[in-house]
Amino acid sequence: MSKAVTTKPSVSYLLNRLLAGPTPVLRHARRRSIQTIAFEEIKSSPDKPHQFTAFILHGLLGSARNWRSFSRSLLSSLAPAAQWRMVLVDLRNHGKSAEIQGLLPPHDLENAAKDLANLVKSEGWDWPDVVVGHSMGGKVALQFAQSCANGHYGDSVSLPKQLWVLDSVPGKVIQENSDGEVEKVLQTLQSLPSTIPSRKWLVDHMMKLGFSKSLSEWIGSNLKKSGEQETWSFNLDGAVQMFNSYREMEYWPLLEHTPKGMEISIVRAEKSDRWDPEVIQQLEHLATKRANETEGKVSVHVLPNAGHWVHADNPKGLLEILAPKIASVV
Repeated sequence: MSKAVTTKPSVSYLLNRLLAGPTPVLRHARRRSIQTIAFEEIKSSPDKPHQFTAFILHGLLGSARNWRSFSRSLLSSLAPAAQWRMVLVDLRNHGKSAEIQGLLPPHDLENAAKDLANLVKSEGWDWPDVVVGHSMGGKVALQFAQSCANGHYGDSVSLPKQLWVLDSVPGKVIQENSDGEVEKVLQTLQSLPSTIPSRKWLVDHMMKLGFSKSLSEWIGSNLKKSGEQETWSFNLDGAVQMFNSYREMEYWPLLEHTPKGMEISIVRAEKSDRWDPEVIQQLEHLATKRANETEGKVSVHVLPNAGHWVHADNPKGLLEILAPKIASVV
């Protein structure tokens, strides 16, 4: 059992660390689960075949539904020049994928990325043209690209032309930094019973431990009905394992030698608290490297007026960064 902890007074500090948001209304996206991971598929036009595909990957304790609204806006920005399809996945241990049997441990970034490859193969799809990942999902995207480049998914794989990493540091996460607060939240959730009497009980309990009302209510939004009680909509133990893998993995070699034909775009939120000056300098150096015909490229973007919760803090600004470059894939 973990001891009571006292969070910092800033609501955004932990909200931005837990990587999820409100649930927009979904009207026409088709949802179904397969033996690998669950996903939502949203198209520019349901009546026309798509020409290009983008995968959208959420962050820790999030789900595909957190990115519905932004994905619809992105589709609208890309139309009518080309027919796009957005595939919003639930990473293992999250959303509908938490209910799927057969996603075996270890629950790490390598297997989370392999789930994407298995989804492509299972559905008989073409490989995605673009992969967009937020926070932990950004590192899953980097692992996916690295495994594709290393031939781990077979000879028929096609590398994504663009990889978008949204407010996710490519290197290891230093525990002395603010990620320790996320660990406190995860430890607190692990100390709770598997079934919760009610959402109100959970909110009250979290607030007694020193967490803010807003954060406690957001945690309560991750509950789902189980008979007369409530249970988590994610696999907490598996999510903790994924978070540990997220902290340990680093992808600087991939950025230093990006595969030919691929552009890796890092989007740093202006008000995010996770970017050390040394990391920013290293990224800017990679972005200004002279072009090499045998390698791809790295670009760096700063999203103004946004903390880590990029698609909620400044969705218009994020669209202005992503849409023109993604449109260039056509």
